[in-house]
Parts: sequence; structure tokens; C-alpha cells
Amino acid sequence: MSQNSKIQSHRIVTTAIYAGASTASRPIYAASVKRCFDLLVTIMLAPFALAMVGILALLVCRDGGSVFYCQPRVGKHGNTFKLWKLRTMVPNADEQLRAYLDSKPDARAEWDSNQKLRDDPRITRVGKYLRKYSFDELPQLWNVFVGDMSLVGPRPMMPDQRQYYPGTAYFTMRPGITGLWQISDRNDCTFAERALHDNRYAGIMSFSLDLWILSKTPAVVLQGTGV
Repeated sequence: MSQNSKIQSHRIVTTAIYAGASTASRPIYAASVKRCFDLLVTIMLAPFALAMVGILALLVCRDGGSVFYCQPRVGKHGNTFKLWKLRTMVPNADEQLRAYLDSKPDARAEWDSNQKLRDDPRITRVGKYLRKYSFDELPQLWNVFVGDMSLVGPRPMMPDQRQYYPGTAYFTMRPGITGLWQISDRNDCTFAERALHDNRYAGIMSFSLDLWILSKTPAVVLQGTGV
């Protein structure tokens, strides 16, 4: 199936399910209810998440590096914030990436198109599995709790990726831990094509849609398609 066909198919599904959502209620949900929902779910998940992060942190620190990794990301209204993850890369990751891309033209083309590599030489042995099942993103529940992110929304981009992003809807929303892109194309579309999903989500955002996306996320995570 072509990329356009997949996106159109996903659009038909979401339209069929959420066509009845009240357009007038969406601003109310986006302005207040969505944030309350984020806080409630985050607090409920906190005991489980803290236990999981503690166990995984012991595995991550075995190679001698820091447990957590902090990186600037673009948030709502274009403001930057510090995104937290369990470290999945070697300590000198940026230097290794530059050297690898300089020596591998195919990898450079893949990076320029997708802003990620399927075969990334920077990933540690433990980090490979953390990324595969998205366990490295558990600390982002803290970002949700403090208001930098939402449970559901566009995937947060790095500041230097703004030049590759063709849309504007992203900047009207808090970035999300999961979203339409994560449960559909995920790694099968270019970075620029994420804007199609972000625009779609901004247009049909609702409580029922967020519940639907959250319900689909565990099955996607268990498929181990993260890179």
C-alpha cells in the first residue's frame, strides 16, 4: 500500500469514528479538560511508572554512563522544554553520529529524510530493547505532569528539526507521548509527513479520540516497532 493510501485509509477510519464529535466542544476540551485528564492518568500511573523506571535504571547504569538523558524539544507555541528519557545511547552519541553520517551516504540520506536511523550505531545493547518497546519514554510522564507535554499529541521535535517540518498545527498543541502517528505509520513515513497526522489530530481532537488512541497504543508498543 502506498504512503498516500495508508494516510487516506487512516483518515477514513478516524472520520468514521469521530465525525459526530462536537466541533464547539473541542476548544473547551483542548483548553482545560485535556489537561485535567493528563494529570489524573499520570498520577494513577505514577506508582507503576516509578517502579519500572527504577528497575530499568539499574540496567542502564551498568555501562557506567548516566541513567537519564535530557534533550531540548519544541513545545506548544514554539517554546522549548527539556524532554526526559532513559538513556539509550553511548555517552559520545553526537560525535559518533556526525562521523557515521559523514562516512555513510545512504545513512545521511535516511537521516535527512526521517531524522532517525533504523540501524543507529549510537544505541547501546540495553538501549536497543528500551527503544524497541518504548520503555525509554516512561520518564516523559514527568513532562506530562509538569505541563510540557500531553499524553496524546504530536511527537515532540528537536529545535533543529523545525526547518524540516512543513506544518503549523504542531505549535498549537502540547506534544504527546503517543498520537495518531505513533499508532499508524510510525517509522514508515518521513519526518515531514508527520505534519499530515498532526493536522488531522488538531482538527478532530476530542476526549473520545484520545481514549481511542491510548487504547491502541499498548498493542503498537508490544509489536516492538520502536527505533
